[in-house]
Amino acid sequence: MSDGDPKVQAEPLERLEFDAATLMGDHSPIWRDANKRVVFDIACHPDDAPVGRLTYTRWAAASLPEHIDVASAAGLAVGRDGYFDYAPTLDAIDGVEWHVNFADPHLFFAYGSSLFAQDEMQVAEHPALGSLREALEAAGHRAVTVDRGVPSPVLVTGVERRVRIATDPDAKQGRPNGLYGNAFARASADAVARATMRIEPPTITNLIAMAAPTGGRGRYRVEEIQSVLVTALTGFRAAVLESERLRGAAGPVAVHTGYWGCGAFGGNRVLMAMLQVIAAQMAGLDRLAFHVGHPGGMAPLDEALRIVRDDFGSAGRLATADLIDRIAATGFEWGVGDGN
Repeated sequence: MSDGDPKVQAEPLERLEFDAATLMGDHSPIWRDANKRVVFDIACHPDDAPVGRLTYTRWAAASLPEHIDVASAAGLAVGRDGYFDYAPTLDAIDGVEWHVNFADPHLFFAYGSSLFAQDEMQVAEHPALGSLREALEAAGHRAVTVDRGVPSPVLVTGVERRVRIATDPDAKQGRPNGLYGNAFARASADAVARATMRIEPPTITNLIAMAAPTGGRGRYRVEEIQSVLVTALTGFRAAVLESERLRGAAGPVAVHTGYWGCGAFGGNRVLMAMLQVIAAQMAGLDRLAFHVGHPGGMAPLDEALRIVRDDFGSAGRLATADLIDRIAATGFEWGVGDGN
């Protein structure tokens, strides 16, 4: 962890626990899209009730540490081809693994719609997340990951992943353009059903829902870079604290992420990878498993790690404010959203 530990509240702003079967029985997900209903009907048979307990926590924004040893950050990241496969990256039996939800400021906001980007796909595969949003709203809780402009990441532990959905292009299976993003709404119900495979028994996922910045243009400003670092640090450090609670002791923690905020929001892939790597070091993670998506996706991560290791890491221990200024001076620019 960085010199001068990040100031993260030991306890979240909110902590709620739910019996999974009761949660889904009392607050069934509301699907406004026919293809989402197809997925749900495969995921949740009437005679196959969910099991276990979900814990929901929402966290106040952390304060960045005063200094950071940048050189050690690059060694935490491991690149992985493809998208989330939910396979573990830690060898330790007592390791705890987390997956980032590329969230909207309103938690799981569009889960029931025809949209099918990373957030919505994750809810479709973990349908209890839709029930969680409905339960939070019914009880008057603020189902948000950004509260009045301030990052407020949400963690969910113990949620069942009940199906896996193939989104790759496969004309023989009726999805010539794949199913990701807007292609999902255009697909036939039969194509969606063929792409949806039950997981028996369901696996268990821990999630970090955090919202990336949107609407940027031109060069990234210091304030934007700082906001990304604070958001990622808060979510990652909360995962370390919650892992210790789950386990009852300290132990290895890994987070699975990717090019967060770099699809529809047009974030810079090199910069967003670099900032997550730095935040992982600040938070005290043992590993950051970085899923690079499509073939060729490793190049921005490799460049991010090179910059962290060679350009900034060579300076040794840096004041965090100076590091942010140096990153801003590099001139990273916003890109254009991919339309999904």
